[in-house]
Amino acid sequence: MSEDDSYRASTQYRLWSFTPPALASLRSSTNALAADRVRAALKRAREARISNASAPNIDGNGTNTSTESEKELDCLTVDEEQKLLRFFCAKIIEHDFPTNVKVGIPFPVPPQAIARLSSLPTLLRPHNLVKATAVQYMKRFYLSNSPMTYHPKQIMAVALFLSTKTEHHYTSLKAFAAQFPKVTPEEVVAPEFLLTQGLRFTFDVKHPHRGLEGGVMELGAIADGKGVGVPGQAITAKELQEGIFKAGGGNINDVHKRLQKAHGKAKDILKTSALLTDAYFLYTPAQIWLSALLIADEPLALFYVGTKLFSPTAEQVKIKLITTLRLCAELLKSSPATLNPTSEEMEELKRIGKKLYGCQNPEKVDLVGLNQAQKREAEVDEKAVKKRKLERENSMREAESVFGGELGK
Repeated sequence: MSEDDSYRASTQYRLWSFTPPALASLRSSTNALAADRVRAALKRAREARISNASAPNIDGNGTNTSTESEKELDCLTVDEEQKLLRFFCAKIIEHDFPTNVKVGIPFPVPPQAIARLSSLPTLLRPHNLVKATAVQYMKRFYLSNSPMTYHPKQIMAVALFLSTKTEHHYTSLKAFAAQFPKVTPEEVVAPEFLLTQGLRFTFDVKHPHRGLEGGVMELGAIADGKGVGVPGQAITAKELQEGIFKAGGGNINDVHKRLQKAHGKAKDILKTSALLTDAYFLYTPAQIWLSALLIADEPLALFYVGTKLFSPTAEQVKIKLITTLRLCAELLKSSPATLNPTSEEMEELKRIGKKLYGCQNPEKVDLVGLNQAQKREAEVDEKAVKKRKLERENSMREAESVFGGELGK
């Protein structure tokens, strides 16, 4: 199976890859559905308050204020939802795991493995992969759910906690909850099942980070004269080395310095812009890291693509790929350079927060209470099933006693 076939078989491609119009349409329909449900929930809440009142509320003018006309509810727009979601995704990226909180596997690790772990590129360190996965969980969840239904603040912690498990970097619930002020362990895990439902029970996230590390290592090997061409293409290591010298401009040392600089810039893009934009929904991991490298150093990126599509018959594929990479690069460059919002963006976020306060679904605010209620219902259902099973067994025994016991053989 080729790498392309393997990716096309993944849940990321089958369930979480979209065209721009399809992605916009999905978000629009989710927003409209959530707005309708919020209006219905607020109407039920008003009717409950009126029915629970002992008497109509009559003001000084003799007007029944309990039956006052409903005002049109001002719900969040899709754009406002995305601004709010970006803010909380940036908070996940900024989250700093304390040094006293161990993020790793919950069993003794040999010293050799610890040495290998510490030698990993920073992009592949456990904390960075955990946070990258958590951001994608947030973005996937809010394709079928709205901040008007579930506040991102409630989902942020559980997305991060779930990613520590799915990325195989164990953290105890108690130690994890202690990292968030005024958040209890129960509040962290209460929406966990909601999150897994929103993720459609698919937890695998294929990141572009490893691809970048491999590509940079391959370019370094080419610069050292150890490059290997694509099978079936008659190109020597010497020819590849001469090609990268032309693209990188200079000798081995110059190319390595340039490659190191491009590597650092591309890593920063993958840690921020790639996570905060819709790149994961619209492009493959390979296209994302190549686009990041294209932004960091276009000649080196184009040279690398050329080494993979060297033959004249692949020219049309190469043109199509480079066009796609440029579109992805434009998307990555559209994200702000810093995670911290400007003063104008902060004012806009405050306005959206106040607006959200007025259009939050009141039935979905207490997620801990909802979780406990669901558990009680499940326990009642289980007891009812056991009771029906016991009654059926008793009924069968009574039927057997009417006709006597089994005949001996």
